[in-house]
Amino acid sequence: MAKLFLSLHVVAAIIAIGPVTVAASMFPPALRRTHASEPPHEGLGTLRLLHRLCRVYAYVGIAVPVFGFATASALGVLGDAWLLVSIVLTAAAAAVLALKILPDQAREIAALDGGEAEGGSVPPARLAMVTGVFNLLWVVVTVLMIVRPGSTTGV
Repeated sequence: MAKLFLSLHVVAAIIAIGPVTVAASMFPPALRRTHASEPPHEGLGTLRLLHRLCRVYAYVGIAVPVFGFATASALGVLGDAWLLVSIVLTAAAAAVLALKILPDQAREIAALDGGEAEGGSVPPARLAMVTGVFNLLWVVVTVLMIVRPGSTTGV
């Protein structure tokens, strides 16, 4: 059963986390191009698509920790330090996505759409930095999942 859960965990991570990291990373450069475009806001459709991808894959990404907990439980490693650190970093990545990246993207799209943008415009460089932090958190979690300090696999 552990192999099934591990397989589902890895597949969910590839299918869900990969696209959201790419779409979130593409948003700031697309935002810069949209701000600079003539006629104004020519790239708004691209921004909407990238934001929608981030939102949808954020929901799909919930499967990753679900299968991760199932795998950890089946392997009996729920109390291991590397797993606890991974859980905290995964929660941090989810918080950055849900509380900063997605709202900032939505605010930018609303501002470009002519709607009310609460709190004003977010500089693309700041959004790129926050997205970089989000991606870095996933890199560290991935490394921890592979290296597993203290594991008995001999790797």
